Amino acid sequence: MNYLLLILGFFFLVKGADIFVEGSSNLAKVLRVPTLIIGLTIVAFGTSAPEAAVSITASFSGSNEITIGNVLGSNICNLLLVLGTSALFKNLKTQKKVVQRDYLFCIFSSVVLLIMVSEEFLLGKEIATVTRSEGLILLCFLGIYLYALILEAFSENKKLTVEKRKFSWKDIVWIVLGILGILLGGNLVVNSAVKIAEAYHISENLIALTIVAIGTSLPELVTSVVAAIKGETDIAIGNVIGSNIFNIFFILGLSSAITPLSLDFSSLMDILVMTSVEILVYLLMLRKLEINKKKGLFMLLLYTSYVVYIIVR
Repeated sequence: MNYLLLILGFFFLVKGADIFVEGSSNLAKVLRVPTLIIGLTIVAFGTSAPEAAVSITASFSGSNEITIGNVLGSNICNLLLVLGTSALFKNLKTQKKVVQRDYLFCIFSSVVLLIMVSEEFLLGKEIATVTRSEGLILLCFLGIYLYALILEAFSENKKLTVEKRKFSWKDIVWIVLGILGILLGGNLVVNSAVKIAEAYHISENLIALTIVAIGTSLPELVTSVVAAIKGETDIAIGNVIGSNIFNIFFILGLSSAITPLSLDFSSLMDILVMTSVEILVYLLMLRKLEINKKKGLFMLLLYTSYVVYIIVR
């Protein structure tokens, strides 16, 4: 039954992502909002819903390893697996401001988390804690970023020409159905995958960094691939960048505000890996402002190496 639910989950993810991208793209044109903004906000937050559901639920139950491992594993998966796979279907061209503003803010989110965690390890402690006050600081950074995006959306709105197609409730219906499909598919995939993994006696930390992380990143993967195929590369890239920012500032911020999160040294190493990966992808993206198939294959190879590393560890 778990294997059947896994397949059913994939179906809902694929179909949900397809109609979600279609509805979001159409709505962006009607409202004269740049598709990049839609990708960085609505699409990114919608596809990060599975991570939010898993991590926040785990925080309430005190499962710190699931909360932290899910976010860190998902962010690494988004950068290497999602962008790498999407680039195989179509070269992902990006705008200069994405690299100079949004992606740098993504790196900034990781650096902030790294400073919060490494500080206690440098003082000789064996366990670091992301406190409630630090969680609120993370949430404040998200608010600042969203405020900047909203201001840009209003500014760009005045510059864009009026879209000929009129507003249609069908677009709203597609977006809602798409999100529901993504959420249902993500939950089915994660729950069934975790049960399958537990049957093979895999540790909770490893499940969080691999099965759960990949499972909750499937919406980003499917959405970005579909967006790339449809030529909406702004949504494909914006989805990943926005999701990673959302994962750290909102999910970890809210989770630690609910219950302080305790991290061991292995989690610090994963944060270092995540930050290093973000800087590496930034350098790859900086050249010609695109990720082509060769870069995509290289990123997939790196992700495979990372998975092998954490399994051996």
